[in-house]
Amino acid sequence: MTARLVVSLSGTSDRTLPASAEFADELSTRGVPLTVLFAPGLTGPETNTWARTADSVLVHGWNHAANPAVRRRRAEFAALPAHESALRLTAAMSAVERAGLVVDGFTGPRWQVSQGARGAVRARGLRLCADQVDVHDLVTGIRHRGRVQSLRGGERAEMVRCFALVLSAARTARRGGLLRLAVDVTDLQRPGHRQAVLDAVDTALDSGAVPSTYLGLLGTILVPEQRAPLTLPDRIRG
Repeated sequence: MTARLVVSLSGTSDRTLPASAEFADELSTRGVPLTVLFAPGLTGPETNTWARTADSVLVHGWNHAANPAVRRRRAEFAALPAHESALRLTAAMSAVERAGLVVDGFTGPRWQVSQGARGAVRARGLRLCADQVDVHDLVTGIRHRGRVQSLRGGERAEMVRCFALVLSAARTARRGGLLRLAVDVTDLQRPGHRQAVLDAVDTALDSGAVPSTYLGLLGTILVPEQRAPLTLPDRIRG
């Protein structure tokens, strides 16, 4: 099967925009498009302008405010019913339109999307909704299976997590799966994390993965192919 590689970036603000733009350029030199996760309630004018040049944009919630009525204050769209999801989505889409953006779909903060939220996204006319495990084609009903992979976590065992990300990317690409690398802008501010992400991208490409945006996955038919050899960088920089 032909592996697919999708890279997304979240958390960009006017303050962190230089790091985001540099990362997008790094991917561009590799022929890899970047999907920007755009939370309109958290961005500024410079970020809005930059996002208009992105390869792909997903609405990433509204302002990431957790619902205090939900136990443990779950992520913004993790447990909302359809009506409340529709209200927040309407606010988000209004801001997106004011920013002059064309968006491909939706995902909630932490990639958590309730059934009600997915229904609201479908009713809004968006084509796709991505969660932690699947990318949902809201028109055909087809699900593209691929768990989000990231470097989320504390300082503990940082080198282990970096190595695990690269190894997992190699394995996913080698078996012809869907590799979804989720990068937060804070990762780009830590040399070890940033290098691990780029190593994961390079390893996936070396193993035969085809770069794509989230929208580009829809309608994709994975065809059988000889498995690429497992390759890893000589070392992960800390």
